[in-house]
Amino acid sequence: MNILAPEVDIRDTGTIKGRGGYARRRFASGETVESCPVVLFGGPLKHMPGEIKSVLFNWGVLSGSGDLHCLALGYGSLYNHDNPANMRYEADADLNVLRFIAVRQIEADEELTVNYNALGGGPVSRDEGWFAARGIEPLRASDTETEG
Repeated sequence: MNILAPEVDIRDTGTIKGRGGYARRRFASGETVESCPVVLFGGPLKHMPGEIKSVLFNWGVLSGSGDLHCLALGYGSLYNHDNPANMRYEADADLNVLRFIAVRQIEADEELTVNYNALGGGPVSRDEGWFAARGIEPLRASDTETEG
């Protein structure tokens, strides 16, 4: 398997979200933005340090492989939340890779986002469970405006 460097820049968003990933070029709907190798973690999420919990994906749900979570290498664990997001993600259990795929056209210099609440990696969710489980108030549109 070839893993190419993603066409993504990481920089400060200028908002409460901190740093985020931005597209270096336009991505077409359905195009893979990044394929990230993963590091798998077993056991209940509640026993993991908070700093780790906030960047893990539920590999067990995505891959159908039980009580596992994963840290996406590359930029995968740095993408910020949005609802709806401009990317979805899926597991490839044979290769231990998490793929981030554009769900619509993404313009160059646009922030790349995933939906933290969409348990199966989809771009939209009606639930804010990811935030509630961590005691975090979900971001509102006003929270993401540039300070200035």
